[in-house]
Amino acid sequence: MQRRTFLFGLAAAPLLARAAPPATMKSIEELQKGWQSYLPAGAAVPSAEEPLKLSKDEWRKRLPPESYRVLREESTERAGTSPLNDEKRPGIFACAGCGLPLFSSAMKFDSGTGWPSFFTSIPGAFETKKDFFLVYPRTEYHCKRCGGHHGHLFDDGPQPTGQRWCNNGVALKFIPKDGPKV
Repeated sequence: MQRRTFLFGLAAAPLLARAAPPATMKSIEELQKGWQSYLPAGAAVPSAEEPLKLSKDEWRKRLPPESYRVLREESTERAGTSPLNDEKRPGIFACAGCGLPLFSSAMKFDSGTGWPSFFTSIPGAFETKKDFFLVYPRTEYHCKRCGGHHGHLFDDGPQPTGQRWCNNGVALKFIPKDGPKV
């Protein structure tokens, strides 16, 4: 019986090794206020107060097809396909459509869902609305600057926020703090 318990514990270890968010709401607020420290030195990023409005044709020229479907047509990428799901370097996750910073790498956690997930966001980056696509209501979120669809917000994330911002990887671009991989 002890062997079975040991083996079960060993199998569960990777699930328990997920990055944990800060333990208090004060720590979350500090993380939200200090997101700029995850940007590379001298990086210029747009503000949510600078709207970006483009025609469908302009968006099609600007975005790869799958990013266009997700950001502009509210599609969903297949789970487990985004390399950003495994991104662990310090940096910023920005909107692939307009470059608005949305999350810092310190806000990310491994939800086990196959999509990049975050327990909080940079304040003022998103607007939300109810989505009834799957019959039951869900909270959908969109980039405040360009209106691009990013994903859905769930209440099954880690404490203290309890939130899981489940984001399509093709709707994001990663800006590493120390520059690109070599």
